[in-house]
Amino acid sequence: QVQLVESGGGLVQAGGSLRLSCAASGRTFSRDSMGWFRQAPGKEREFVASINWSGGWTIYADSVKGRFTISRDNARNTVYLQMNSLKPEDTAVYYCAAQLRVVAGRYDSVYWGQGTQVTVSS
Repeated sequence: QVQLVESGGGLVQAGGSLRLSCAASGRTFSRDSMGWFRQAPGKEREFVASINWSGGWTIYADSVKGRFTISRDNARNTVYLQMNSLKPEDTAVYYCAAQLRVVAGRYDSVYWGQGTQVTVSS
């Protein structure tokens, strides 16, 4: 059974930092893209960042460019999201994803984690 388990979420003040981790089990994703999405209350889930299998290619949503950094450790089957200079508008449930794809012009994924809450206070 494939599982993606996120950790590292929490409450932080604006301007602070958090590092999310996502550990995969049940299969290796060392040859697959992985990424992060988020969903704020009352809003649709949105793409945040993705990383290719080798870690040599990353893509970010405009809203997080320059503040968030995605990375991965294939030996640990884990992907990370370093979030700096956090803003209240970054408050959301953050979801790890594996095997990203584009469906109808939007990012989607085959595998999903259960999500971790990030709350940024002003």
